[in-house]
Amino acid sequence: MRRLKKSIYLSLWGTVFAVLWMVRVCHPGVTGGCKPVGEKPDTLPVAENPELPASVVDRPLVFSDVRHPVRSVPSYDRCFPDLQDVQIGAARKWGVQPVRDRRQAEERKSELVFVGSNPYYVMDRGMSYSIPYLVPRAADLLQQIGRNFLDSLAVKGVPLHRIIVTSVLRSEADVKKLQRCNPNASPESCHRFGTTFDIAYNRYNTVSPPGEHRREVRNDTLKYVLSEVLRDIREQQRCYIKYEVKQACFHITTR
Repeated sequence: MRRLKKSIYLSLWGTVFAVLWMVRVCHPGVTGGCKPVGEKPDTLPVAENPELPASVVDRPLVFSDVRHPVRSVPSYDRCFPDLQDVQIGAARKWGVQPVRDRRQAEERKSELVFVGSNPYYVMDRGMSYSIPYLVPRAADLLQQIGRNFLDSLAVKGVPLHRIIVTSVLRSEADVKKLQRCNPNASPESCHRFGTTFDIAYNRYNTVSPPGEHRREVRNDTLKYVLSEVLRDIREQQRCYIKYEVKQACFHITTR
């Protein structure tokens, strides 16, 4: 029997892995009772990103037979009140020096981490005013939010969805271009420092096995769950968050 080429082998392995992962996510009970005592629980795969700390990469998602209720937060404005003057201070403390354009951003890769769609979040396709980089501290935070959101959906019995990231690092050129179509865009944007990202609260990415249509969930329900996750992380003093009405997003800066 001829030996398969390496590329074909890797492709087949990736396909099998993806199918098994979707079975694991959608039917956790299939594997839940078959693990030897003391064996570590399985983890979802993460995008290749060596800059992320092991605490984020290794922590398993939580699957439980106990269903928790969906509650939301009492008020978005009161729970997420952090304005520009608060967030810009953290951005300057933890961020990089603003980059002139995308070419200069590419030259600063030693200070920045590439952020791309992975099992925990999706980068918005229409993100034309951002460059897919964040400082490691912010990339860690984004990954944690995505994981916690999936954890929370699982324990509440809500079909799994991924958050959608609508904005990350912006160069000075991006800010100026954005101001032409959005007069409210601040020239002192926190996004210039690579510490800040926006997460949509009215759109989500459905996690579905190939060929299977998942039960539909109202975006409001997913927003309630996301708001609980963000409130908890903010209360841990890991970030500042502003609830943006016009942009339909949570504006988040690491701290």
